[in-house]
Amino acid sequence: MHYRIFVAFLFSLVLAAGQVKAGEVEHWNRVATDAAVAQELDPLNESRIFAIVHASIHDALNAIDRRYDAYQARISAAPGASAEVAIAAAAHASLMELMPARKAAFEAALAETLAQVQDKQAAAGGVQVGRQAAAMNLAKRRADGASRDIKYIPGKKAGEYRPTPPDFPPAAFAQWGLIRPFVLTSASQFRPVPPLDPKSARARAEIEEVRLIGGKTSSARTAEQSEISRYWYESSPQGWNRIARVVAADRGLDEWESARLMALVNFAMADGFIGGFEAKYHYKYWRPATAIRANGDAEWLPDLWTPPVPDYPSTHTVLGAAAAAVLTRYFGTDYVSFAMTSGAPYAGITRKFWSFSEAARENGASRVLAGIHFATAVQAGYDQGERIGVFTYERALRPLPPH
Repeated sequence: MHYRIFVAFLFSLVLAAGQVKAGEVEHWNRVATDAAVAQELDPLNESRIFAIVHASIHDALNAIDRRYDAYQARISAAPGASAEVAIAAAAHASLMELMPARKAAFEAALAETLAQVQDKQAAAGGVQVGRQAAAMNLAKRRADGASRDIKYIPGKKAGEYRPTPPDFPPAAFAQWGLIRPFVLTSASQFRPVPPLDPKSARARAEIEEVRLIGGKTSSARTAEQSEISRYWYESSPQGWNRIARVVAADRGLDEWESARLMALVNFAMADGFIGGFEAKYHYKYWRPATAIRANGDAEWLPDLWTPPVPDYPSTHTVLGAAAAAVLTRYFGTDYVSFAMTSGAPYAGITRKFWSFSEAARENGASRVLAGIHFATAVQAGYDQGERIGVFTYERALRPLPPH
């Protein structure tokens, strides 16, 4: 009996010292992802912003109780600093610089957190360490190359990327593969093998596959396949952050565990775009809509709109595989069941999965069903993404020996 009372007493001290409302990390992840949707950000900039925000949150919490390697900010917090406020202040300071147009939403979210902390000294300590962690992580990324402006000149030969129908937008984000990665040693570290020769028999077979199943008027695509392509069509950082939040809540992670998980998932996805775009503009491979029209079906259109970037690899697939690899290693098993409901532009579709890899594979397959990627681009994306996810998990935010 005395032992149980003593353990309960110690547990109450831990809760009092931490002052952490359950789910504060997930709450600020929702604040960030909702703001990105409201601002209509592209998926690439989303991935960079979310990685910076979660690096700041992780480092702020780690300053209060050093459980893992810091990402950037090796700092110390004042004794008794509120972990809850540290999370909020780190996220708030990061988001205010990265998405200033959403200032009112971020100020309201911070005020909500501060209002729930009665100990003003603890709150002040949390604000200080959160802002310090954000400042260091923001400074590290200001000159990472994301703001470069590089123009792509469309190719004219078979297999070379050019603008796609129906609106033929110019190629975008040619600079993204030159950004300094978050964890990878270089953007080309896991560059996939070259794509198919566009005149090969296998390439012709893949062209025919997409023509049949991925067209706007396809009779070969089933109702469920159309649902799958729409379910996964939203931004990858949005969808996979939602999955990570759902699983973190289901598994009852504490704030330090959640902060590490969300940072690792977002590092892997940010580097997935960087590595994937390095390969895209290295190979400059044409999209299915271009190839199909060049091979005789002059009016063919994909079921869903084709993003204005080269085909190979599918970075949508890269990000899903990278996130799934992190989640699998974090929880020690691939077989974690979950359900997730899609967001815009096809919001409200719910699907259930038995494992992270099942979701990642379906995520990749959706791009062929939508008519916007070849199967080899999807497989290359899956391979590259898995390697990026494993590397991220093994190299970043490693657990420290117990105190």
